[in-house]
Amino acid sequence: MEKIRAFCKRKNIVFSAKRYFIDAMSAMAQGLFCSLLIGTIIKTLGQQLDLPFMTEMGGFATAMAAPAMAIAIGYALQAPPLVLFSLAAVGQAANTMGGSGGPLAVFFIAIIAAEIGKAISKETKIDILVTPFVTIFAGVCVSYVIAPPIGSVANAFGTLINTTTQLQPFWMGIAVSVLVGIALTLPISSAAICHTLGLVGLAGGAAVAGCCAQMVGFAVMSFRENRWGGIVSQGLGTSMLQMGNIVRNPRIWIPPILASAVTGPIATCIFNFQMNGAPVNSGMGTCGMCGPIGVWTGWMAPSEKAVEMVNAAAINPTAMDWIGMLLICIVLPAVLTWLFALPLRKIGWIKDGDLKLDL
Repeated sequence: MEKIRAFCKRKNIVFSAKRYFIDAMSAMAQGLFCSLLIGTIIKTLGQQLDLPFMTEMGGFATAMAAPAMAIAIGYALQAPPLVLFSLAAVGQAANTMGGSGGPLAVFFIAIIAAEIGKAISKETKIDILVTPFVTIFAGVCVSYVIAPPIGSVANAFGTLINTTTQLQPFWMGIAVSVLVGIALTLPISSAAICHTLGLVGLAGGAAVAGCCAQMVGFAVMSFRENRWGGIVSQGLGTSMLQMGNIVRNPRIWIPPILASAVTGPIATCIFNFQMNGAPVNSGMGTCGMCGPIGVWTGWMAPSEKAVEMVNAAAINPTAMDWIGMLLICIVLPAVLTWLFALPLRKIGWIKDGDLKLDL
């Protein structure tokens, strides 16, 4: 046992929830952002502006989503170069064999292949042949075995959420909005979760509402402590910046959570607010305005996942659609969180300085 521990330490193989479910998942979301998400935006702009080269450019980027996810995961696991580059093939294999739930298959299989590759790396004199071979061979073999069932489970769960939200828009609007919003602020990736589960349609709209409630809510609620720097860093960056303050005083999380519980069902029941762009947008909130951009791209040209999951079709947005987006993504999160915070400040549950960030 001591020899195994020493070997793992030498190879930087660390079996921990933080490394796999925080570091790796967060990196996976960045890989998604740099391929599928930005590619979808470029492709939609090309289609709307009638610029074929931009449409083609976006297609190139979206096609590389699986390799980008796998390489990003390997980077988070501190894989050496030969392992890291070999993960591109592993990601493509896992995603292809995983079908609709491919992203979840990529997550698990890339971790397995990366750790196996790290274990064999530089153990032979022909490392340049052995390490890529073992990494790719192991990853593809594992993909054949576990990618299809992983993909089926993820697709079934995502379908269940999307279908249930359509049948019970009020209660599921609350549940999806609150849970995805909480995931966005926690040190895990709500974007990766939404992409893995394929949250689109009303469920995607509720997820956008919850994420915006957290980001805009914290930005506005902490304005007296963080001023305009806080508005930008949290409203356009991430509410995850408040995680340290939440650990010190969990009560500061109450107002944005309550706001998401209100905006979720308003989105699903009143505005029929749907996010039919790339599912990753559902978990981005106002980070770079990716949530609203995903809603807009869904109006113009629904993603393949939205067509598959909820039979989405392109629409000509009305004034009510634009008003709904503005209220759900910006106005209501700001107003509601501020209002919910007032009594908590008055009774001393939230004190001056509790929301202060080191900006």
